[in-house]
Amino acid sequence: MSTQKLSKPRLKTLYTDKVRGDLTERYKYSNPHLVPKLEKIVISTGLKEALKDKSVIQDAVYSLSMISGQMPVKTKARKSVSNFKLREGQDLGAKVTLRGDRMWDFLDRLNTMSLPATQDFQGLPKKFHKGNYAFGLSRCECFQEIDFDKVKHVIGLNVQIVTTAKNEDECFQLLSALGVPFKK
Repeated sequence: MSTQKLSKPRLKTLYTDKVRGDLTERYKYSNPHLVPKLEKIVISTGLKEALKDKSVIQDAVYSLSMISGQMPVKTKARKSVSNFKLREGQDLGAKVTLRGDRMWDFLDRLNTMSLPATQDFQGLPKKFHKGNYAFGLSRCECFQEIDFDKVKHVIGLNVQIVTTAKNEDECFQLLSALGVPFKK
């Protein structure tokens, strides 16, 4: 059994070497634990088509597993709603939570390959909520990891980037230093 040393993700190295020091200098943090950092990235999708066609959920699980590198969890309806023909316990979508090196690798691929590959991409809007950032992609075609010959249904994605930032300005400075392409 060989033990090979895996390299540290590129964005994680950038954060530890440069971004952390820049944020400390900018906001004058007295304690290194106050410096904002990434906690997790949650990728999710909700599928109303899943009520009629069960293969939509399977396509969503396949797409999310290819994008994230780990198996997603199916989300279920919490309660029945008769107007929407929804029953408690029905599969409605899927989600995956990324932490550690997979989180850093996903953010790097998102910033450098996937978002610039979207059609007419002008940058992400600057809308933050309590030091976190969320955005949606209407179609996941920008991810090169998915083999679209195996997928009948193209899904949309919600991406939530959770940080330890206390306010919107700290979150914006952290994410823009990590290369997230915001609108000018």
